[in-house]
Amino acid sequence: MSGTEKTKAHAEQAKGKAKEALGRMTGNERMTTEGRADQAKGNARQAKEDIKDTFRH
Repeated sequence: MSGTEKTKAHAEQAKGKAKEALGRMTGNERMTTEGRADQAKGNARQAKEDIKDTFRH
């Protein structure tokens, strides 16, 4: 996985976790849902890069 893409994936996952936690603490369902979506984007990005790495080797 390229370093840049790996960093983006981890940052997106962390941002999503923080947003989800803040949404739960404040009772904001929309923010909680957005946090879960951000995490899913990060997971998808990481999975895509893992597949690329598999075919490179």
